[in-house]
Amino acid sequence: MKILLKSATIVDPKGALHLKKRDLLIDKGTIVQIASKIEMTDKVRVVEKENLHVSLGWMDSSVSFGEPGYEERETLENGLNVAAASGFTDICINPNTKPVTDSKGAVQYLKSKALNHAVNVLPVGAMTQSADGEHLAELFDMQQEGARSFYDYKQPIKNANLLKIALQYCQNFDGLVQSFPMDMAIAHKGIVNEGVNSTQLGLKGIPTLAEELQISRDLYLLEYTGGKLHIPTISTKKSLQLITAAKKKGLDVTCSVAAHNLILTDSVLSSFDTRYKVMPPLREKADVKALIKGVQEGVIDAVTSDHAPINIEFKKIEFDHAQYGSIGLESCFGALGNVLDISDVINALTGLRTRFGLETGEIKEGAKLPLTLFNPSTEWLFESDAILSTSTTSALVCQKMKGKVYGIISKNKLKLN
Repeated sequence: MKILLKSATIVDPKGALHLKKRDLLIDKGTIVQIASKIEMTDKVRVVEKENLHVSLGWMDSSVSFGEPGYEERETLENGLNVAAASGFTDICINPNTKPVTDSKGAVQYLKSKALNHAVNVLPVGAMTQSADGEHLAELFDMQQEGARSFYDYKQPIKNANLLKIALQYCQNFDGLVQSFPMDMAIAHKGIVNEGVNSTQLGLKGIPTLAEELQISRDLYLLEYTGGKLHIPTISTKKSLQLITAAKKKGLDVTCSVAAHNLILTDSVLSSFDTRYKVMPPLREKADVKALIKGVQEGVIDAVTSDHAPINIEFKKIEFDHAQYGSIGLESCFGALGNVLDISDVINALTGLRTRFGLETGEIKEGAKLPLTLFNPSTEWLFESDAILSTSTTSALVCQKMKGKVYGIISKNKLKLN
């Protein structure tokens, strides 16, 4: 398929054509020509949109669907369509399914189900069998089959020796270990950020120490063992400081932050709306400010939607009993446009591509790259009718958005909204 993008502004912060407006001709996934003007022919699919921008395809490092086992939350087919409509060409699918993705066969299943879709699926294998935190899963076999990292989704590794062994073992095949930053002994029965708001509302709090203590432990282990560690969805100012120091030491560590933790603070909890019950919890203004700066400075390697569809019956109940989670694919780009400039947004949505083994590079003639098409200046209100996911529970509903996705070009397929 030949595709011609007309008058597209190239957003490629590390490339020679950054913020230049050009026509781009793409043939079978390869950019064959970039010029000020390329003549149209009958055999070319032309894409001409208002204020069209193009960047390297976006990647989301933490996406949950439901299939297999929880198809009522989100099927793979619908979830992949949502991802494409939201501008993501590559997504890491978490192992919180039934059965848990903890074997070669489970990884094969995910890959085969998504084989013909434009969105590229990167399975995340559970680090331990059934994600129970007791015994390592078939890490090497899963990596050979296509798993890009190992992570017991939202489950901290309580046993420090187990994480030590995983970091050591994965060095044999360049595996990437993820460790959720939460010390459950400190968090205990907390459900929101511990602070003035939790006290006033009578909700049990999770102190920032619970996150920071776990990160500190994990970084000490990484320094001892070597290997590669990714810390998903940090939420506090001190966590950022710890990771900054570790990177300066030369430790091979990356981290991410969820989009809603850059937009919302725990002040929204006064409504007792369970849409705002997420893990890690929404923190205070000083944390949000620090996290935004961390993204801008590149200490935080990427932003994730942390897309987690939850059945309505597990959300429309008392706050204490509601499950954690919010969908986020549809709102991720538009939300980031409110707090970051467009170069930082694209860096945040592509920053972990190399870490998870994906192709990357400059947008130039001869490059074979997935691309995302968008308008960064469109302002709109994210309301329920904009939700494409099966679950409709989003922490960012009724938030103003800046930026609209037009579609993606990936795996020689064009998907336009």
